[in-house]
Amino acid sequence: MERMDDALPLRTQADVLSLNRAGLYYQPVPPPPEEVAIKHRIDEIATAHPFYGSRKLTVVLAETFEPINRKRVQRSMREMGIAAIAPGPNLRKRASEHRIYPYLLRNLTAQRPNHIWGCDITSIRLRHGWRYLVAILDWYSRYVMRWALDETLELPFVLDAVQQALQVATPQIWNTDQGSPFTSPQLTGLVEAAGAQMSMDGKGRAYDNIFTERLWRSVTYEEVYLVDDGSPREARQGLGRYFPFFNTERPHQARANRRPVELYLG
Repeated sequence: MERMDDALPLRTQADVLSLNRAGLYYQPVPPPPEEVAIKHRIDEIATAHPFYGSRKLTVVLAETFEPINRKRVQRSMREMGIAAIAPGPNLRKRASEHRIYPYLLRNLTAQRPNHIWGCDITSIRLRHGWRYLVAILDWYSRYVMRWALDETLELPFVLDAVQQALQVATPQIWNTDQGSPFTSPQLTGLVEAAGAQMSMDGKGRAYDNIFTERLWRSVTYEEVYLVDDGSPREARQGLGRYFPFFNTERPHQARANRRPVELYLG
């Protein structure tokens, strides 16, 4: 076993690996407590009243936080990936050069497992910050195929979750919103290569992906708010317990109180 005094000095390690030493000494700066408090309150209000836009949120927030204006609330909503459930601008911006696919699910109901999958991203609050959660949901059974947690809305963690889900099965229709992670050629190419049809919500209409929105509400009230995780590791461990519970133990009233695993495997 290597002794601590046998380890190479950090400077030597950096030289060997051709790394900039300044980056090795960097310590991330946590967000200010007031910013965390404001975003936690936005998360609570938006979860309880998902139809509230930035104007109504500003009015409610002004009762607790002074001063606060709509511009700050809009910026926080963009950073958290939150948009009101109503026709309007999609706050998870899509890249203009990416292809947008038509919405295929109007008047269509999932008839069997792997008929329709929905994929979405939400923000998960921590005691001193937040993380982003992506999940892939089978609409027929409400079975969570895969999920992943990350500190940014960048593409790699979404692609990783999608690749893992597609190793289990392939849906007939794959539905997402028009956010840039979901319209990226890397993701759409991966899904189409697996043999699924792409479907995308109408711009700004979260109700088009209603089953995933309901999943976020369940995760928020049944795990995030109850546990109040202090670190990303605690959040990942908590979600690692919650999703197996959601899939195998939690009865779903809309599905005759059956468990998702029963419907998916049955």
